Amino acid sequence: MTQFEVGERDFLVDGRPVRLLSGALHYFRVHEAQWGHRLAMLRAMGLNCVETYVPWNLHEPRPGEFRDVAAVGRFLDAVRAAGLWAIVRPGPYICAEWENGGLPQWLTGSLGRRVRTRDAEYLAAVDAWFAQLLPGVVARQCTVASGAGGPGGGPVVMVQAENEYGSYGSDSGYLAHLADRLRELGVRVPLCTSDGPEDHMLSGGAVPGVLATVNFGSGAREAFAALRRHRADGPLMCMEFWCGWFAHWGQPAEPRSARDAAAALREILECGASVNLYMAHGGTSFGGWAGANRAGELHDGALLPTVTSYDYEAPVDERGRPTEKFWRFREVLADCADGPLPEPPEPPRVLSAPVRAAVGKWAPAGAVMDALGGDEVEAGGPVTFEELGVDRGVVRYRVAVPEPRGPYPLRVTGLRDRATVYVDGVRVAVLEDEDALVGEVAGPAAVELWVESLGRVNYGPRLGECKGITGGLLHERQYLHGVRARGLRLDALEAPDALRKVPFRPLEGPGGPGLYRGTLTLSARPGDADLALPGWTRGFAWINGFCLGRYWDVGPQRTLFVPGPVLREGDNDLLLWELAGAPPLVGAGTGAPGLYPCGDDAHGEAEGKG
Repeated sequence: MTQFEVGERDFLVDGRPVRLLSGALHYFRVHEAQWGHRLAMLRAMGLNCVETYVPWNLHEPRPGEFRDVAAVGRFLDAVRAAGLWAIVRPGPYICAEWENGGLPQWLTGSLGRRVRTRDAEYLAAVDAWFAQLLPGVVARQCTVASGAGGPGGGPVVMVQAENEYGSYGSDSGYLAHLADRLRELGVRVPLCTSDGPEDHMLSGGAVPGVLATVNFGSGAREAFAALRRHRADGPLMCMEFWCGWFAHWGQPAEPRSARDAAAALREILECGASVNLYMAHGGTSFGGWAGANRAGELHDGALLPTVTSYDYEAPVDERGRPTEKFWRFREVLADCADGPLPEPPEPPRVLSAPVRAAVGKWAPAGAVMDALGGDEVEAGGPVTFEELGVDRGVVRYRVAVPEPRGPYPLRVTGLRDRATVYVDGVRVAVLEDEDALVGEVAGPAAVELWVESLGRVNYGPRLGECKGITGGLLHERQYLHGVRARGLRLDALEAPDALRKVPFRPLEGPGGPGLYRGTLTLSARPGDADLALPGWTRGFAWINGFCLGRYWDVGPQRTLFVPGPVLREGDNDLLLWELAGAPPLVGAGTGAPGLYPCGDDAHGEAEGKG
């Protein structure tokens, strides 16, 4: 059993001053079979601790339906086996460039701006979720002598209350409730908060009696001076040292040099502070769980969906390999080590040779919706994704333009996020603006709008906003009523026997939007791979029922990472939910998806990879 405490200037382990040298690694962004390798990479870099968020919406996709909450405990057991401490950040809000900042859509859809406040309905849902989650964390605290943590205590040395609340709200009673609730549920290790190093953020996010930490990418001395203005005592810690950055679809990446990041890390350590590298290893937002941001300084502009890769330009890249940043950080961190650092583990096995897919079946989008979608709802106006119970996926809206009437402008208000519009079965527009003009439409006409979620906002004042058509459909100045809506969740494609319900047909040429099925045949032992999709436009990919995430030809991401444990020798099932249409002659080989060994850029030019 270990006693971990917050002293006047240092963290203390059994009374001895220590510095936390932590790295962020999200268990939910790494295949479980590869946790051990990634944790060993962190130790080899010179870290003594790992930090992870916990995404509420992943584990409670529907009210009261809990899925694999035990994964948190399994990860913490792997952390202990790797000889590391752990910081757990359970939210309930996490940001993390994750769908809705980790908050369930079924909660934000009904409560709106009442989330992240002391609203009674919201707190009841949080309390119920924490009651499910916290026992597995509490049993693995370093203060626990036996049990799930094992003899000698578990790895958990600190737990965070909420996350960057000072960037969002000012309800101090809400934060106090969370801290009290964590204590009531048995958290005995220190609690902490984390916020930007600005006065209004620190005053809005800090909790009396709880350690305050700051988040930044550079300027450590100035950031810690701001922290000291609010907290004269306590250890200094950068809870998120942003050593890289994430990317948005259709936007150029924002690189950060290894030399610059290493200099910023050295400055943090020169201040005598502890640090958490964000990210030490980013991994992948599998399952279509990547979130989105709003453009503009106040985060109120256009939607910017985040790519599937969460490589983050981290020192350990998306595929688990050391980068130049890894080696420079290792040099800096070695100065804080008690002895020689362990060598990095053997790199993961990679696919031995490229494999082309044979895609021979498809089903039109409408047929897939009819087979796997939820109940169709008719209302006076459009209903939202939240009202249909759709977290990730698409919604089909249908409405009739009555007769007799001439060709008047058809307009969609309150659109989120992207709609493909068909009039009498012919595609006429793709809309992305919140107030968007379809064009002139005469009655009678049958209008369909397929709206896809590009990821819910994970940060800023528009957190928790609803998806779909949140306004109405206007023909000239008149609302069109009697709008029918039907939703298809991504996880409906993963349900047992789901594909047996889909009316697949032979693919004899280019197909339209819909579900495509093929086979990848591996003749040797599998390993990590990249999935390339030449000529395909936008959608989601699965291999053997495992959702790799979203693909989109606008870049900057050009391939999807495929963990080796997902693959098997022999035939592997490939599924593509293509939202625009397949390339020509895909069944004959041209434009066929392909697996390539990780790091093999021989396919880069053909696939448009930079």
